[in-house]
Amino acid sequence: MLGPVETRSVSPVFVGREHESDTLHEALARAGAGEPQALLVGGEAGVGKTRLVEEFAAAAARGGAVVALGGCVEMGADGLPFAAFSTALRALRRELPDALAAASAGQEEELARLLPELAEQPAARGTGRPDEEGTARLFELTARLLEQIGADHTVLLVLEDLHWADASTRHLLSYLFRTLRTGRLVVLATYRSDDIHRRHPLRPLLAELDRLRTVRRIELERFTRQEVGRQIAGILATEPDPAQIDRIFERSDGNAFFVEELAVCASERCADLSDSLRDLLLVRVEALPEDAQRVVRIAAEGGSTVEYRLLAAVARLAEDDLIEALRAAVNAHILTAAPTGDAYRFRHALVREAVGDDLLPGERSRLNRRYAEALEADASLVPADQRVLRLASYWYHAHDPAKALPAVLDASVTARARHAYSEQLRLLERAMELWDTAPAEVRARLRPVDYTEVYPPCGCDPATTPLRYLDLMAEAAVAGRLCGERDRAMKIIKRALRHLDDDHDPLRAAWFWIQRSRLVQAKAQGDGWQELARAQDLVRGLPPSEVHAEVLANVANWSMIHEPGPDAFSAAERAVEYARMVGAQEIEMTARLTLGGLRVEAGDVDAGLAEMREVNRRTVADGIASVAGRSYVNLPSELESVGRSREAVPLLEQGIEYTRRFGRFDHEAYVWGNLAESLFTLGRWEESAEAACRSRRVGQSAKPRAFHARIRAELALARGELAKAAAHLADGRAYFGTHDCAPQHTLPLVRIAIGVAAGEGRLLDARAEAGRALKDGFPPGTQRYAWPLLLSAATVETRTAGLPATEAGRADALARIRRAAGALTVNVPVWQAYEGWVHAELAYAEGSADPEDWAPVVAAFETLERPYELARVRLRLAEALLTGGEDGRERATELLRLSHAVAEHLRARPLADSAALLAQRARLSLTCAPPPRAPEDPAEALGLTQRERDVLRLVARGRTNRQIAEELFISPKTASVHVSNILAKLGVSGRGEAAAVAHRLELFPGDPLTAPAPG
Repeated sequence: MLGPVETRSVSPVFVGREHESDTLHEALARAGAGEPQALLVGGEAGVGKTRLVEEFAAAAARGGAVVALGGCVEMGADGLPFAAFSTALRALRRELPDALAAASAGQEEELARLLPELAEQPAARGTGRPDEEGTARLFELTARLLEQIGADHTVLLVLEDLHWADASTRHLLSYLFRTLRTGRLVVLATYRSDDIHRRHPLRPLLAELDRLRTVRRIELERFTRQEVGRQIAGILATEPDPAQIDRIFERSDGNAFFVEELAVCASERCADLSDSLRDLLLVRVEALPEDAQRVVRIAAEGGSTVEYRLLAAVARLAEDDLIEALRAAVNAHILTAAPTGDAYRFRHALVREAVGDDLLPGERSRLNRRYAEALEADASLVPADQRVLRLASYWYHAHDPAKALPAVLDASVTARARHAYSEQLRLLERAMELWDTAPAEVRARLRPVDYTEVYPPCGCDPATTPLRYLDLMAEAAVAGRLCGERDRAMKIIKRALRHLDDDHDPLRAAWFWIQRSRLVQAKAQGDGWQELARAQDLVRGLPPSEVHAEVLANVANWSMIHEPGPDAFSAAERAVEYARMVGAQEIEMTARLTLGGLRVEAGDVDAGLAEMREVNRRTVADGIASVAGRSYVNLPSELESVGRSREAVPLLEQGIEYTRRFGRFDHEAYVWGNLAESLFTLGRWEESAEAACRSRRVGQSAKPRAFHARIRAELALARGELAKAAAHLADGRAYFGTHDCAPQHTLPLVRIAIGVAAGEGRLLDARAEAGRALKDGFPPGTQRYAWPLLLSAATVETRTAGLPATEAGRADALARIRRAAGALTVNVPVWQAYEGWVHAELAYAEGSADPEDWAPVVAAFETLERPYELARVRLRLAEALLTGGEDGRERATELLRLSHAVAEHLRARPLADSAALLAQRARLSLTCAPPPRAPEDPAEALGLTQRERDVLRLVARGRTNRQIAEELFISPKTASVHVSNILAKLGVSGRGEAAAVAHRLELFPGDPLTAPAPG
């Protein structure tokens, strides 16, 4: 290894950059206060990015910060997956071994995809089905690791040369910039702006980051003439002649690196210096001794950083000669020692590019062959996590298909194991390119068990059957889907299916049709049924297999969402049976979860929920994160569908923690959306709105965004904000698209559209919306969406009564609603209550305002925790009582006061206004004092003890049971008992109504009415 040499920068004086340095140091100060900082430093090649970062990093280290430097590695045109992060984390591990070990505890196996040293043993190949959100999970764990280390240490994470970054590195950096919220962290990345052409893969990321207010972007400008003069003075250690400054400034145009090159050439009196930029960069290379020039050419082809031992193996020089050659290159400021101390890199990438461009084509491939042969002979020449990928790159650029094909396939497996699916796809496409040129005997030795994971054996023995081109297409198609390259994946699948047209291989063809169905749905180009039906036809009559089970599981899940019924049941049951036969546990759990949901929707509620709970328990225990995440979506959704919203909320909160921990972001988004729905039902509207926003922020695909839009539209409609409701409705429809008309998506949007149209006075439009939805009836199992829609339609017809413009078609509309209601399931109390409500509303629309129609509806909703619906039906009963004469005025007054109090609490303006208007017309007071017979203290009349009054005061302030317990020095269980007693004494069904009663009776004057928290 080369001993100490003079490695002083050509320019010992750091010139200019005062504003940029201030920005960086300000960011470091903010990070020290616990506010993570994200910065991008861009500029053309040679402008001084590296020097600025070096000076900043040195100052940060002097101030006590831990500096972790990582650079994106270029191998020809290839970038190594996560190379910059791996290097930076390795530096963190050297500086803070105990802190990193503590932060990664329990997640070493997953984080070893970035830093292999964390795992005791390398992950085995082909040990499971592909994890569609494995990348997201790895990103989340990385963010948590950095935040945890940053809790106790100020960390400066520097990622250089982002223009060479692989897709996985770009995606991880984007994730960190968007999600880091705590910790003393500065994440700083540099890139060459002159390399970012229109099709450069970094360009979309820069555009995305520009939209984030948390990311600051610094663009370095060229030096002014005055700064060039100061730089030359530093290089020459003397004040330069003004004419010399003018000449160098004119030729360099203020580029710091060119200034250095020109100043050095001037000081060394280089003769006949060409004006060509390339010649300028090669001047000092050509002045080196022959051995040094040879070593520099070898290093240029080895990558952005080349290890000393690897360089020695390729150069094949005597050690003394190699050291002298390296010393000459370092002293000439062409090469420099890498920060690790065991490798070399070019002092500037521009010189490396110029040297590389000067290589002859045959010389380039010969050098790559020698690099590959050296690595094959001694694997320890490079870091273990880089060996396979670098070997693949060297053999590929050596143009040796026989060696390149196996090496590229090995590299694709490594990329997959690291969740670097973009790089896996690129490598598999490279393998497909090499396939026909590789010798037949080489291809015959390849086995699918070594290189494929996602593609089932389909009846053959993978240990003895040669790898096929079709296997590569299958693996590449899934890699494309997992990394978001859906168009590339679809092209590969279409090619595979054309290939299978000539082969009678129904299982493989069915597998590709399943993949095509998933892509069609993900791209919102259809509902995916046509593709699933084709797969189902292909496996029909075949013996049980993993592919057959997967087809049936997909068909069952699709049918549950779009067309629940006997066919869905049959498919789910057969999927479970087939999966058990072939030992496919994940498919079995998926199908059982679907089967449980179908049972709930068919009326077998307890059995269906028990099945879903068992799947949740098993998959969480066995670590089947994909199905466990889905169970945290589906099980609470089914609880909500049968009116058990309060039971769903804690399960959803568990689901948020689970899906976040395992990086299942779309599942987490759906869990947040379901939580928003349950909170809305429970009358916790502010929390519901926040949960909906979290769903929108977390979700990575269109449907969670549609879910957010739907909940916000519903909330805006209930509060009378019609313009907002219409805007959110339009967003929801746009996100759901027109190709996938699942009832769970379309019916709630139709209901909101009816409400918006009616709220704007467009009653005929509202009727038309309802008519289109009712035309073909509702599919089985959709009662949770159908009953509220029917209620909205019936409410519209109540408003059309007596209006000449709406009389035509009114009778038909009422009849359609009755027919649809008669066909819907009412297997649980909530839908029985809705059935009574719809029929009472229809009777009201036909001119009957009988309290006997509404009293049972109110009684039914009083047993449910649905304060908004209860307030609405109480208003209707009050109206019916007042229509009946004086006898019902006292009861009507109480109902109106309760309804109005809840509406005010929820800020449901239309409902509050309706209650106030009815009270005004009936000359009733909503705020009158208690009757004279009542004691002076209303709480005494309600039978509340002193302790219960204290608890009620805190309930009205929005405290949870735990907070009440802490404030009153009692246990949470005791607080819960007091709350239950209070609800019983007040005759209300929930905390929101209790708070409203306390406010109306002015039990605690001066206390604001606050949204009650969950118990």
